[in-house]
Amino acid sequence: MRPFVPLGAAVGLFLSAFPISYVLNSVTAMEHSWAITAAGFAVLLFLSALVYLPARSQDPLFYVFMVFSFTSGIDGIIALEEDGYLNNFLEFYMREGEPHLSTAYGIMICYWDAVVHYGLYLAMIAAIAQRKSYRNFGLYWIGSLTMSLVVYLLGNVIGKYGHEIRLAFMLNAPYLLVSVWAAVRIFSHPRTSPLMTADKVVEEQRKTLLQRPLDLGLVGYLLFAVAFTLFRGLVVLNCPADACFNYIYQHEPYLRDPVAYPKVQMLVFLFYCLPYFCACIYGLLSPGSTWMTDWALVFAGAIAQAQFSHIGSSLHQRTPFPYRTPEESWWPVILINVAYTVGPHLLVYRCLRSPAFFGQPVSRDEDKKTQ
Repeated sequence: MRPFVPLGAAVGLFLSAFPISYVLNSVTAMEHSWAITAAGFAVLLFLSALVYLPARSQDPLFYVFMVFSFTSGIDGIIALEEDGYLNNFLEFYMREGEPHLSTAYGIMICYWDAVVHYGLYLAMIAAIAQRKSYRNFGLYWIGSLTMSLVVYLLGNVIGKYGHEIRLAFMLNAPYLLVSVWAAVRIFSHPRTSPLMTADKVVEEQRKTLLQRPLDLGLVGYLLFAVAFTLFRGLVVLNCPADACFNYIYQHEPYLRDPVAYPKVQMLVFLFYCLPYFCACIYGLLSPGSTWMTDWALVFAGAIAQAQFSHIGSSLHQRTPFPYRTPEESWWPVILINVAYTVGPHLLVYRCLRSPAFFGQPVSRDEDKKTQ
């Protein structure tokens, strides 16, 4: 299969979101939540059949990425319309479908899906067409999509707009189920690590931390990430310490926004990312942690999506002024959040560039042969 054919189809599906949403917006029946839900599932089923019949790919995820290219277009329209760049495309959906997407956080996750997720879909579709591995792209996408869904869905339920959940909220169910299924399939794909000789593995795994300056710097970052994650977790849990009180009122007041997305985000960081950071410190100190590369990709995608949405929401005009990042704290807060985002990507670079340290430890007999 030539890559430009499925890529052209993916671009066509992305662009088809504009006329389809415009037509549906003019249908009076779309004023009811049940009609929106039915139309949403009908469109997804129709697109799935439309993609499946001509493609006949051996990889079922190919169809997922194609259909999700269309939903990326829908999310792009939502973000542009809510920011005032478009009109009369998805007003019906925002009114009776998912009004939560009109919040600053909802707009940010739509921008992320329309740009980053769509770019990953194109990369993975091209890889499938050329019969190449897309495992690394897939792991990054899984982390990003899962983080987006977990924070958005939980925030909708417990936030101040929890009473506005409509039947169309069920349209998120396919994404949640597919993300779990896709994660299982992608993790089962064989790894594409470069060929490593036994002597190279032994040489790298004998090095101390001081002999690996990049790893030393990453351990320093991880210690910072552990402290920052724990601190912000305590902040959203209403820790009475003066440092926590000053931070939430003077630096990141968005953490107390009643929409609940920032609170859920910090708790996800606290209960999932903090243990991961601790495990990574162990992995950089102890050779042979074969899990490092895969999970580094997953968490890099998750943290990138989370931080983009968090930073963007804290500055967006849809966030009430008292909860936006104050101008005097803008640069320190942005820089520390950017550093928090960049670190996991440096760890991915480290794992992919020189994976010998994380390879399967060489047995003593093989070690003697290399000497």
